[in-house]
Amino acid sequence: MESQHLKAQLLAVLFAAGRPLSLQDMSPLGSEEALTRAVLSLERDLADGHLGVQLERVAGGWRLVVHARHLSVVERVLRPTPPRISKAALEVLALIAYQQPLTRAELEALRGKSVEGVLEGLVERQLVRVVGEKEAVGRPKLYGTTERFLEMFGLESLADLPPLAEGPVLLLRS
Repeated sequence: MESQHLKAQLLAVLFAAGRPLSLQDMSPLGSEEALTRAVLSLERDLADGHLGVQLERVAGGWRLVVHARHLSVVERVLRPTPPRISKAALEVLALIAYQQPLTRAELEALRGKSVEGVLEGLVERQLVRVVGEKEAVGRPKLYGTTERFLEMFGLESLADLPPLAEGPVLLLRS
């Protein structure tokens, strides 16, 4: 009975959070072992979609998402507008995601174009952040992706990025 209560609490917290939560985030609810058992059990309970939602592992934690069986109904009712990312921003984001950390000069050399405005936009949208400084003249800033990037593209970690295709094309799922 106690495990059912913990699963109900987890479901309520994940629903209210609206963002991925790690075991550490949920630690006020119980021990890591009990939380792990409850999360995995809840994941199994929701996997078939009979309640319309499922747990998704993303950005080092779990979040509630609409089950794939019910996406068309949600889209029909809510008519969501996906976040817009320009081709230039997607190119820069892909370079950073696969080769981070990179300086602005390295990004411009790889892309063959200026990235200043695009990079600022990605930082503003919290998809990219300064992760350090390069040990070089002028100590240029190094850029890397953020947890928000992982959330937006439904990735648990950078290891979940699709393998690079032959050539410069990168397809990220959104």
